Amino acid sequence: MPTAAPESNITVIDSEEGLLPLLDNIASLAIDPPSLYINLEGIALGRHGCISILTLYIAPTKETYLIDIHVLKEAAFSTTTASGTSLKTILESPTIPKVVFDIRNDSDALFNLFQVSVDGIKDIQVMGCVTRRGENRFNADIVECIEKESPVSFAKHPNSFEKKRTWRFAKEDGQRLFAPEKGGRFEIFNERPMKPELIQYCQLDVAMLPGLYGVYNAKLGHRYWQDCVVEETTRRVKLSQSAGYDAHSRSKIFGWDDGYKCKQIDSWTDGVIMETGTGGYIYSENDQKVIVPTLGEFRNNGFIDDKPGGVGGKSYNAYGDSGSDYTF
Repeated sequence: MPTAAPESNITVIDSEEGLLPLLDNIASLAIDPPSLYINLEGIALGRHGCISILTLYIAPTKETYLIDIHVLKEAAFSTTTASGTSLKTILESPTIPKVVFDIRNDSDALFNLFQVSVDGIKDIQVMGCVTRRGENRFNADIVECIEKESPVSFAKHPNSFEKKRTWRFAKEDGQRLFAPEKGGRFEIFNERPMKPELIQYCQLDVAMLPGLYGVYNAKLGHRYWQDCVVEETTRRVKLSQSAGYDAHSRSKIFGWDDGYKCKQIDSWTDGVIMETGTGGYIYSENDQKVIVPTLGEFRNNGFIDDKPGGVGGKSYNAYGDSGSDYTF
């Protein structure tokens, strides 16, 4: 049976019977905006390690589920509802969006340990990378993104300081349990019952993801960058499933600087012109001819500005509520 954790709205699932109602619930969730936010924890997460916990946050209900992979093993992915829904079919569905922060090691572990080939992934690290301006060529980690760009860091949220302090303390409490450099042991992820500090650690990161998704999604602006995120995320998944993938490679830290983004824009516009054969025109969603934008015509590299008066369409928060309009 599922176990209610000491923290509110957190449920630990360690039985097939407890998993079935969750699967039925997921099958009926809205997909736009995404409802599912996922993170994996384990020991040496990847093909040479193990998955201990799959944390699933459901944004519309603000509920968190910790699916105990260490206990359930293959049954976590093969348990199927009467309608044919399993955790495997959900993770592999291209039509059910799943939001994660850096899919690479999670995908490596799921594919090689449980033969789950993820699809429908929205990688927040990729979204942040392509929307972040400047010459920093390094991918930001989740701590940096949450502290600098999560909505709870904005002054308009009256409890933002308290929320961030709670999040930081919970992170530190959890790290003291499993991080060797802080006196912890990774093996604690597989000890049962789970310690309350570890449960809260698993929950808080994934619960912060909807806010980050809303921030980055509102900045993407031009269709090019939306396509770019999809392509880069697909590339990450394929790379993580390849025989030569190294989960601990230092090359993973590199992101995109502005120079690389500019080259990508030029490559994309040239490709569109070549494919359409229309001499610089493409068709909009309303089947009207529009000129393909060149590099110089991408204001702010095609991103919506942080301030009013930027470019793009509409700004949306994490739950899809429209914010201020942006016009070209």
